[in-house]
Amino acid sequence: MADLTKEIEAYEQMREELETSYMGKWVVIHDQQRTGIYDSFEAAARDAVQRFGAGPYLIRQVGAPPVVLPASVMYNIVHA
Repeated sequence: MADLTKEIEAYEQMREELETSYMGKWVVIHDQQRTGIYDSFEAAARDAVQRFGAGPYLIRQVGAPPVVLPASVMYNIVHA
């Protein structure tokens, strides 16, 4: 599993600004930069996969507590 330590640190550094302007929205952090704000997890994930492939990148809902998933869980886009 990819190490997201730097992306999490970047989110924490911008958390106050994000919570002021984007509470409840979804943010994508890639290479320690905010790369997009989205209305849904699905939209954030679709764009992140399209732009950055398998990652690593962080997708987090602004204002929500962090969710810890087991290493075996991974978002995977299914093409119809």
